[in-house]
Amino acid sequence: MTKNLLLVEDDAAIAEALRLHLEQAGFRLHHESDGAAALAAVDRQRWDLVLLDLMLPDADGWDICRHLRQRHPQVPVIILSARGAEAHRVLGLELGADDYLAKPFSMLELVARVRALFRRLEQAHGQAPPPAVLPVGRLRLDTGERRLFDGDAAVPLTQREYELLAFLARHPGRAFAREELLRRVWGSGFEGYEHTVNSHINRLRNKIEADPRQPRLIVTVWGVGYRLDARP
Repeated sequence: MTKNLLLVEDDAAIAEALRLHLEQAGFRLHHESDGAAALAAVDRQRWDLVLLDLMLPDADGWDICRHLRQRHPQVPVIILSARGAEAHRVLGLELGADDYLAKPFSMLELVARVRALFRRLEQAHGQAPPPAVLPVGRLRLDTGERRLFDGDAAVPLTQREYELLAFLARHPGRAFAREELLRRVWGSGFEGYEHTVNSHINRLRNKIEADPRQPRLIVTVWGVGYRLDARP
């Protein structure tokens, strides 16, 4: 099935180059050039992936990313930005982006990253174990529905947040190094860095911990990485 991608980019030359390369790769691309139109597009339908510039007229990329995460938390996001500083990369990951490419970037690399992201998502769905409910403290993680519940209320998770939490929940009490979490959750082909794991752990803590400043579920194991203490 053809994937529907939303491109939010105000540079017409970059947008046209991306359209040519992505459509040649078999994707269907819809382009918006300003923030207000992009917000309307997010509200209008659920996209398979969003390619998001940060510096936009009307509403910036940070606002769009936040809005997208509220409306469609599992839709993957790749940020494309001239802001290549580490602080901006970290902020993008903290807001829920799955990947971050600093401009200028190779069009072939962008297409490769899009394909790799879809490939990892398809593998995660195809290799999922039989449906089960895993305890996460007072919460329960339903691997059949791929959703986290607090009582009867669903706790919104992004695709990557779910995969990270599910991996930890399947190995309660075991400490994993950041490098291993990158390899096991993001995949061996992911060209990220360890702060990606830190950012996702911080977001999960904000959603599942009674006090994220003193986490009792996702615990830091100093000198190693993280472990999940799933006991209530």
